[in-house]
This record gives sequence, C-alpha cells and structure tokens, in this order.
Amino acid sequence: MKKIVMTLALALALTGVHAQTESNNGFNKWSIELAGGLNKPQRPFSENYFTSTPSPFVADLGVRYMFNNKFGLKVDFGYNSFTAKSSSLDFDSKYYRVDLQAVANLGRIMNFETWTNTFGLLGHAGFGYGQLRNDNFKGADEVGNFIAGVTGQIRLSNRIALTGDFSTILNASQDRTFDGAYVADNRGFSGLIFNGTVGLNIYLGKNTKHADWTVISNDNVDLSPLENKIAELENKIKNIPAPKETIIEKQIAQPVDNDLIKKMINDKYYSVYFDFNKTTPIENSTAAIDVVLNYLRKNPSASLDLVGYADQVGSAQYNEKLSNTRANNVKTIFEKAGIASSRLNVIANGADTSIQKDSDEARRLARRVTFIVK
Repeated sequence: MKKIVMTLALALALTGVHAQTESNNGFNKWSIELAGGLNKPQRPFSENYFTSTPSPFVADLGVRYMFNNKFGLKVDFGYNSFTAKSSSLDFDSKYYRVDLQAVANLGRIMNFETWTNTFGLLGHAGFGYGQLRNDNFKGADEVGNFIAGVTGQIRLSNRIALTGDFSTILNASQDRTFDGAYVADNRGFSGLIFNGTVGLNIYLGKNTKHADWTVISNDNVDLSPLENKIAELENKIKNIPAPKETIIEKQIAQPVDNDLIKKMINDKYYSVYFDFNKTTPIENSTAAIDVVLNYLRKNPSASLDLVGYADQVGSAQYNEKLSNTRANNVKTIFEKAGIASSRLNVIANGADTSIQKDSDEARRLARRVTFIVK
C-alpha cells in the first residue's frame, strides 16, 4: 500500500511540473518571405517627371534564417516599377536589388508574449546592390543601397503569418534620375525610395513553432518546495504500519488512507493547470481531476473549494475574472461527473503574486486551480 500511494504521489507531482515546462529542444529557423505592394521613388527626378503617390508596384522575395528567437539574417530580392503619373512626361523605369539584412525580432525583445500570442514585429536593416534600367539610356545604372524597415506580423498558424512592411531604401552612387532622362547631380546617397507591402511569412522545418513565436526564458523554476513536500510525504508514509498481505484490500478502504489523500489534495499535490490566457485545463491535468473526483465519490459528505489562479500578466481585474472562469470550468467537469453543485464552491484568487512574474516557467505553475477538501 505504501508503494502504491507513494508511486501515485510522485507520478502526479512530476507530471504536473513536466506539463508546465515548455520544451526548448528546438524551433524552426528558416522562413520564406513573399510580399507585394506600392512604392514612392522620392528623389532624384528630372524636371516635369514624377510618379503617383503611391504608385504600383513593388515585389519582394526573401529567405530568412534566425540564429535564435531574437536575431537573424535574411537575403532578399526586390523589384520596383516606376511609371509616369498622367500629368508627368512619360517614362518607364525598373529597379532591381538584392540585399543582405540583419533581422531583430522586436516582438520577443519587447516581450509581446505578455499581452499577445498573435501579433509580432520585426525590424530589419542591411546593405546591397541595385540596378536602375530605363530605355532612355543603355545598360544599367549600378548602385549600392542601404535598406531599413519594420514588418508587422499576424500569426495565422504555426506555418504562416500575414505581414505588412514599410521600408526605406537609400541609393549611393546613383548616376541617373529615376525617370532615366538625365544624369543625377549628386553621387552620394541621393536616391530615396519608400516601399509599402503586404505579404506572407512561410515557416519551414519539422518543429511546431518558428523562432518568431518562441518564448525562451533563462530563469530556473525553484523546485525545492515541491521536493520538500515529496520528502515530507515519504516520511509520513514510512510511519504507516505495513499491512499484512491478507488484508491489503481492507487497508485501502480504511480512514488512514482517506486522510492521507485528503491531506495530499489540500497540500496542492493535485492541481489543474492551464495554458496562457486559456480557461480549458491542459490534457495532463486529467489525472489530478480523477483523484479528487474519486475522493468526492467515496466521501459523499465531503465538500470542495475550487481555488482559481492566474499569473501576474494583465490587470488585476482581468486576472480575477480569468481565475474565476477557470475554477468554474473545473467545477462544471465535476458536476457533469455527478457531483452535486451544492458540494462545490468556487473561489477566485486572481493573480498568484507568490510566483515570479519574470519567469515563463514559473508563470506556467501559477496558472492553475487548486482544491481544499472540507
């Protein structure tokens, strides 16, 4: 009997901790970026030449690699079409470029995960090579360029994100105006182009998430309280007299075991956990629910407090409402299993301030419902 109870306690305790620790074994690092939209070449232009504001069109194709969930590199190819506005002298120019850019995941750097898992933000900047072509001159005007921009993201799934980008391109050593009619006067960073695009990030790889949406915490959860509880439980079990083989079944039903299970429930060995901003228990919490449910069935005179908690992300008012909903959802599970509503009492404790706010792993342990048997 000792071995059975001890095994149950250890298994559920370790299962609960394991369920709350996000695996950092790997995340996808490669992505393909496709985008198209409008542009505005700002300068240089010859007199009486200009484009609409904005004007069609620009296309972009890129391949990105993230070293971690915050920084990476991308290579991208861009194409711009510059055509005359109705009131301008006629021209038709093409601009081609290839760039190597550094990428910063501003969403992870600024901890967007504390308020959203859907929206992201990337910053990018780099240098490259470009060519301006026009029928007004032979060959191509070859330029160096500097590009910088920001990309907003909306995650549609773990494989696709919708993007909106605004970028600025500065051309160096641009010999021709964008209309191609004349030689430009300034060979410095005289060329200026604004691009606005919408597109898709397509994530590649065998892992579930891409680096763009992966949260990594370097904090370690302090497991010493859990270890102390397990050691205390082990000592208590050692003091229970060993039953004879012939009366094991009777010992299982004796009050000492009910008291032990009750103490384990009240000492929070059995808790129900939730994902961030969710009110449905995670799958691994079903074992804890089963233990408490079995106790209530075997002890029809017992009542139960269901105490809901949230982590410290968000306002106090929102966290109180969230913790209440979590506790009520667990109560509904017990009711559907045949436990009378009059035996179940919901308590909303809001955010658990005893657990570290800055540790992602600790916040996972805070999002829970615990039980008090009366």
